[in-house]
Amino acid sequence: MGIDHDMTRTAFRTCPLCEAGCGLEITVKGGQVTRIRGDQADVFSKGFICPKGSTLKQLHDDPDRLRRPLVKRDGVHVEVEWHEAWAVIADRLPEIIGRHGREAVAVYMGNPSAHSLSAMLYNRSLLQALGTRRRFSASTVDQAPRQVAAGYVFGTAVSVPVPDLDHTDFLVILGANPYASNGSLCTAPDFPGRIEAIQARGGTVVVADPRRSRTAEQADHWLPIIPGTDPLLLAAMVTTLAEEGLIAVGDHVTPWLQGLDEVVAACASFTPESVAAATGLSPADIRMVARGLAAAPSGSVYGRIGTTTAGFGDTSHGVSGFGTTTSWLIDVVNTLTGNLDRRGGAMFTTPVAGGATTRGKPGSGKGFSTGRGATVARGLPEVMGEYPAAAMAEEITDAGDEGIKVLITVAGNPVLSTPHSRQLDVALAQLEFMVSVDMYLNETTRHADVVLPPPSQLQRDHYDLLLLQFAVRNVANYSDPVLPRDEGQPDEWEILAKLGLVAAGLGPDAEPSLADDMGIQALVQSAVADQRSPLHGREAGEILSLLGSEPGPARMIDFMLQTGPFGAGFGAAPEGASLQRLRANPHGVDYGPLQPRLPEILRTPSGRIELNHPVLMADLARLQAAAAAHAAQAGGERGLLLVGRRHLRSNNSWMHNIEVLVKGKARCTLQVHPDDAARLGLVDGGAAEVRSRVGAVVAPVEVTDAVRPGVVSLPHGWGHDLPGTRLRVAAERAGVNSNVLADHLAIDPLSGTSVLNGIPVAVAAV
Repeated sequence: MGIDHDMTRTAFRTCPLCEAGCGLEITVKGGQVTRIRGDQADVFSKGFICPKGSTLKQLHDDPDRLRRPLVKRDGVHVEVEWHEAWAVIADRLPEIIGRHGREAVAVYMGNPSAHSLSAMLYNRSLLQALGTRRRFSASTVDQAPRQVAAGYVFGTAVSVPVPDLDHTDFLVILGANPYASNGSLCTAPDFPGRIEAIQARGGTVVVADPRRSRTAEQADHWLPIIPGTDPLLLAAMVTTLAEEGLIAVGDHVTPWLQGLDEVVAACASFTPESVAAATGLSPADIRMVARGLAAAPSGSVYGRIGTTTAGFGDTSHGVSGFGTTTSWLIDVVNTLTGNLDRRGGAMFTTPVAGGATTRGKPGSGKGFSTGRGATVARGLPEVMGEYPAAAMAEEITDAGDEGIKVLITVAGNPVLSTPHSRQLDVALAQLEFMVSVDMYLNETTRHADVVLPPPSQLQRDHYDLLLLQFAVRNVANYSDPVLPRDEGQPDEWEILAKLGLVAAGLGPDAEPSLADDMGIQALVQSAVADQRSPLHGREAGEILSLLGSEPGPARMIDFMLQTGPFGAGFGAAPEGASLQRLRANPHGVDYGPLQPRLPEILRTPSGRIELNHPVLMADLARLQAAAAAHAAQAGGERGLLLVGRRHLRSNNSWMHNIEVLVKGKARCTLQVHPDDAARLGLVDGGAAEVRSRVGAVVAPVEVTDAVRPGVVSLPHGWGHDLPGTRLRVAAERAGVNSNVLADHLAIDPLSGTSVLNGIPVAVAAV
């Protein structure tokens, strides 16, 4: 039957381009998307949409988006059929593993993986089949410190308290710009609208940021903090609360709290006066924030990329990251002001599809640890099953016979997004073999011997499996594909599953459904054997038959929904969560506001909130030493500090090939304060060289008082000027890669996360 080109239908789906999780209403006519707008009936976003969400059509139609696999022949990428691409991988990958062993293979998972249901469910299948511990991801250039801190204190890496935005009266935002980023590790559609609602109901918003961002402009108070000094601000707030008798943990937390007095004593040397010079903030302002949080009916401190990837120290000898300690001190302040796990404070999501905070024995668990293995070249420890992305290049070039020989990348562009980017670019050229699962031939995948393109976002089903674990409301939305896949195009889950099977030596004709069937059977068998599972004691065969035989993510997510905290339990609670129910409610299902979860959420060995975890307490000594070195350094010798920034129409590097998002005034500029510009002879619209310990770039200058003196800012994700890519629009507005300046040796030792903010630089007019 032919397509009726006059037929018009409406599809609803969740936007997969950032963490906000906004609902989209998509009009399709004759198989073509004709309009995308916010879904007014979406239970979570209620019609909100940012400029990125409306460009899914342009992303789908982008002529540079890969539709067929690429194989590199004589240094040139050529299109091939799928069976040819699989044959190349089957010929090369098992053979190299046979010669060098499985640890010769490394995997890098990029940021878009967190927004893909297939990647969330089937990356594990690929990793298990490969059998390598050399795993890297965007986590260590992003959010890992927040998760590590939560792991130590509450027991799991997803036990991250999020601000109860819809009910709070006093919100403190550190190093985040939700007006541009829509929030992160805090899934909240229309974060800006929620900020304005706080103020409309008489609440207060405070922003500490070296830049007067759009969020800072909206705030009641902007604190222009010196980059990387957020832990000093927070520690001084702890001391203020203690000295002024403002600590009030609350009866709902006190029985489960461990180490309050010890933490307060360890912070005592950090007073508002002692940290004023380092932070650039007055003691009065520091006390104002602490007192405001303590006095407000409810409040919350929220920190993001400026806290997790910032460095601090003696800039003449380099800086070190304190992202984990900063994230921990956020939890400390929220706890001491009585705002942990209460309405309007910092609360825990109850994810509808379940997770580490809903499974197992409530109230206690194995806890969190790191160091199960280390990198070869530098001995950097494993964190959350991964090694630091900053170590990837040296593990290729400096690990001798144990070096990485094969790299598999999934939806990432580390040549632009990880530190000392040129070092990694050079290293990738030395690999024996590289495979990339990616929709673009970009600055990283140009090194690949084989590129396997997944279908577009409109051709995949979607559920925010990871991001809804950090939502400010308990909701669930499932989206079926809006458009059919192209003829012969495998789904993303099939690519990942088959890649694992081919790596395991099963040949180019291996069926992805084999891995999928094994995965779902393992889940079901584990659940029926688990005494704490709602399926305990039932027959695995019965559950498998109820799930059906159609392979893929839908079957997996149905199992998770039905066994989650609101689940239908395969008939036990007919009105409970299931894929069928979500499909019947395309605008999503609202399971209500966040609720107090102590003590059942805890998975620590002690069954308590381990506020004084020894790893975190020990790192305060390192912070004190860094503060002392910083104080001893003369102000004139500190030079300039580089920070990044986000723009509303920019989503890392991979959305820069969409004309509507990059058109207009250039945004990849070096922002410089007028005082610094005058001192350095810089003029607005001119050019400046920015030089760090490891690299240099030349960027156009934007003179603005939106950055504090002593700070310059470049956005990240640019630098599309490398040969061998197919990104026409991005290349026309190449910009410069700020991560060329990031030092691969500067990391947060507790999480392995790179220092991408607070980088010491020298700036000179060109």
